[in-house]
Amino acid sequence: MKKGLLILIGLFLIFALAACGNDDKGSDKKLVVAATPVPHAEVLEKVKPILKDQGIDLDIKIMNDYNTPNIALDEKSVDANYFQSIPYFELQMKEKGFKFTNAGGIHIEPIGIYSTKYKSLNELPDGAEILLSNSVSDHGRILSLFADKGLITIKDGVKLTDAQIEDIIDNPKNLQFKADYQADLLPRIYQNSEGDAVIINSNFALGAGLNPMEDAIALESEESVYVNIIAVREGDENNENIKALVEALQSKEIQDWIIKEYNGSVVPVK
Repeated sequence: MKKGLLILIGLFLIFALAACGNDDKGSDKKLVVAATPVPHAEVLEKVKPILKDQGIDLDIKIMNDYNTPNIALDEKSVDANYFQSIPYFELQMKEKGFKFTNAGGIHIEPIGIYSTKYKSLNELPDGAEILLSNSVSDHGRILSLFADKGLITIKDGVKLTDAQIEDIIDNPKNLQFKADYQADLLPRIYQNSEGDAVIINSNFALGAGLNPMEDAIALESEESVYVNIIAVREGDENNENIKALVEALQSKEIQDWIIKEYNGSVVPVK
């Protein structure tokens, strides 16, 4: 009787250990990535089959704002996120103390200036209201657009990408820059014809059914330094699943798909 009981216990332990081993293997091959809906989550959906062939199950967690993805990464509820540009990423780490690493650049989303009232920047009247996001990391990017077009001048010694509204020293048209808006709400503000011009990130423009190449009255250059990246916790950049994700996103197959799908509104990193 005792011998039979010992055999049963032994078999139970063997099956239990085997089950644990399988669970561990399965969890190692699951990759959870937070992303904003357009284009990030759409691009990740195209990558899913590539990773599946490598035995990696990609779980995409869609998040609609710019704060939650980094909080989720810091709290370890996701393995990586894909939504932010390098300047925003660096500012978040500085302000929030996140210990993250850039695992690889994927694409650029040229930011655009939109208006329901005017067809070009030159048509903007004196005192025009320019509505932009309250994300400080975007301000230099936006002001660079106006400086490049000769509408404002930034004081000497200030790097354009770091410029803030108070750094404007010459503003012939007395443009009124109002940075009071959540970035994801700007498409609706534009569609409601508020302000004279509205600055909208391409991911939110695309999500609202706008075509940046056609609808923007001015668009950021494709040479922008605002590359969207895969962000991970420090030390995870060498994780095999993360490396496989970045390689798939940077593959010619995915780059070609991005070019065809977004027609210049989203530009893959070369």
